[in-house]
Amino acid sequence: MRAVLAGVVSFLLTLGLATPGHADTRVDQILERFENANQWRDHVMVVAHRAGGLQDGKRRFAENSIAALRDAISLGAEMVEIDIRRSSDGELVVMHDSWLDRTTDCKGEVLAYRMAELRKCRLVVEGTGAVTAEPVPTLQEYLAVAKGKILVNLDNKLETADLVDMVALARAMAMEAQVVVKANLWNAERVASVKAIMAKVGNGFQFMPVMADDAVRDPAFVEAAGKAFAASAVEMIAWRGDAVGMTDTGGPLFSARVKAASVRGNWHIWVDTHAIVNKPGGYLSGGRGDELAVAAGFPSEVFGFWAERGATMIQTDEPRAAINWLAANGYRVPYSDIEEPVASVVGQAVLPPTN
Repeated sequence: MRAVLAGVVSFLLTLGLATPGHADTRVDQILERFENANQWRDHVMVVAHRAGGLQDGKRRFAENSIAALRDAISLGAEMVEIDIRRSSDGELVVMHDSWLDRTTDCKGEVLAYRMAELRKCRLVVEGTGAVTAEPVPTLQEYLAVAKGKILVNLDNKLETADLVDMVALARAMAMEAQVVVKANLWNAERVASVKAIMAKVGNGFQFMPVMADDAVRDPAFVEAAGKAFAASAVEMIAWRGDAVGMTDTGGPLFSARVKAASVRGNWHIWVDTHAIVNKPGGYLSGGRGDELAVAAGFPSEVFGFWAERGATMIQTDEPRAAINWLAANGYRVPYSDIEEPVASVVGQAVLPPTN
């Protein structure tokens, strides 16, 4: 049935009848789907975690690299998720860890380096020893490549107040609608404090609540938080914790009541299938993560499971595998200007490993 429905919507797209408005660019089409969840619940959007450096269980790109960003665009992913820190002189840079040791050929804390010094640090493809030719990118450089092509989700590794500067940069580049900022929410007091900070940003930007089921289990709170920020999506974390088995239900944040709230609020349900270092597979998704989908070869038990429980956005380290499986099984509606998925892989230039 999904495959038939996808075919019908694809046909309507060619006639210009299935979209809520006219889309001039690729990112306009993505935004139409992102901002109108109820009209696109037959399509699962794919978010490349740290831009998607891990594919087929192998590191093909340095995480958070511009090379990984370009690959995610070529795959047809709707969004990349990247991590934001600052240099010692205040530049917003794309970097997950507070230290440079794991992801670059430099040592020490990011905050100890001026931007000119970070320029000399080269990104490393984790686990391979391969040093790329790419320096630590600034957020501005990253957004310049993404503009008009893909949405960018900023995982803020700083204080919540730093979101103000991130949105200001996006606004200066005429990209505020294309950039999604987020913060964890767990009670009414936290909602109020984040809302006060976001009021300093002004209107016209995308904010996404993040909730985890170790702290949030009440559908009414989920619905109220989504409404408070006029969210287009809510990121849901289904903690695996110490459980050995996989979730059979998705947990309290993937219940029928939460799905009903998402329909009333017209927002996407977002799930994280990517890995966390030193944690069991699927730690953020009830044991149903990328390792089960790709390494073990059971994509239906991950991508299919979460799609059937209402997820319309999947953040993954395996964007190629996710797009391929979702498209082949009727969970992706093709865009009018691109054939999905794209099978080719463009490698990242690397320098010889150093001792």
